Amino acid sequence: MIARPDLPPTTGARWWRREGEAARCQLCPHACLLSPGETGCCRVRVHVHGTGLVTENYGMASSMAVDPVEKKPLYHWKPGTEILSIGSVGCNMNCPFCQNWSLAERSPSVTLTRIDPRDPARIASERKIPSVAFTYNEPVVWLEFILDACPHLAEERIPVVLISNGMINPSPLKELLPRLAAANIDLKAFDREAYRFMGGDLETVKRSIMALVEFGVHVETTFLLVPGINDDPGEFERMTEWLSSLDPIPVLHISRYFPNRRWREPPTSLALLEEFERIARYRLPWVYRGNTDGESNTICSSCGAALVRRRRLAAIEINLDDEGRCSRCHHPSPIVL
Repeated sequence: MIARPDLPPTTGARWWRREGEAARCQLCPHACLLSPGETGCCRVRVHVHGTGLVTENYGMASSMAVDPVEKKPLYHWKPGTEILSIGSVGCNMNCPFCQNWSLAERSPSVTLTRIDPRDPARIASERKIPSVAFTYNEPVVWLEFILDACPHLAEERIPVVLISNGMINPSPLKELLPRLAAANIDLKAFDREAYRFMGGDLETVKRSIMALVEFGVHVETTFLLVPGINDDPGEFERMTEWLSSLDPIPVLHISRYFPNRRWREPPTSLALLEEFERIARYRLPWVYRGNTDGESNTICSSCGAALVRRRRLAAIEINLDDEGRCSRCHHPSPIVL
């Protein structure tokens, strides 16, 4: 834990209990036990003496942007639409290759802007943006704010998307599930030790993905292929076998790694990316490559026509009828409009 002086509390945390003079966080499987003045591994939940566990990032936004929904990435959900992406700071993992490490680490260089739980709905509605994603940092550690924002988004009939590492305990996840329309979960490895190395827990992430799928949330998964961490083909094959057991089977995005933060291995080779794509396609119906040039298209399984053509994380052509079927042969597609 990180010892630090008391800071002004932003709002009380919802998932914790007292254990003597300490506070036990119950948001994620780390279950941080914090003495007064200590901060959890997420860097944003603090035990304030005389108050209890508080969240220092409540209503503090680090980033807000309008993106193509494909950038999340979501390829089978509302293609060709925009999404309002909002993030804060903090993360409950510690990946050495993190692309958003300044947000995850709560770097002093990050500028934070205070927002109200009504603001995501207001901004999306005023700008006619059809959906909102909580993303950039790990949204699980911003959960109190997200849950407070969701009723306002529901009033405006704006769907909520979560881009997450899946490191959340069952009780808070149960509260979140009814509020979600779609999610992309990072499935970072399929080995317990690899997950421990990254500061996570494989079984928790698997359980979260299963809960999302079973509840009916549209789920896509992302696997960042990192040399030296998760590049064992046998391990990856076991991952695809597990994903294929889910119903419906989630989309899998296999993304190319580039050096960042503390991990200095060379970028994922295109040959390795292609090998892993071949392994995935043996069991999974919908597999896409990410962080590469060129098109990444969804093809009709019946007639072979391009249902959606994409380039540079944006849809450039959509060939679906109003019911989401192939416009050429009218075969049902897996895409949610």
